[in-house]
Amino acid sequence: MLHLVQTDFPYMKLTKQAVTDTFGVMTITAKGQVTIPQALRNRYSLRPGTQVEFLPMEDGLHLVTQKAQRHSKPIVDAWLAKATGSATTALTTDALMKMTRGED
Repeated sequence: MLHLVQTDFPYMKLTKQAVTDTFGVMTITAKGQVTIPQALRNRYSLRPGTQVEFLPMEDGLHLVTQKAQRHSKPIVDAWLAKATGSATTALTTDALMKMTRGED
């Protein structure tokens, strides 16, 4: 049986080890879904739309919530896509390197 246990925030761990905080047995449906008990949803601020990632580990599965730093990736990717190829300098790479090194 796998148990969901608290580890370092924002991690939760599913493990085969005995734990003191059990929340009952959760059954995986035919669609691969599991209902997370309300107590766990409250404890870990899991709301509808919260993205989670399962990380396979030697001792079981770690369930990781996707935090704000991961949500910034699309913003950075969009900026990079827009900036790519937008340089408008007529200088060559060699000329730019000489300028940065202070060479004449």
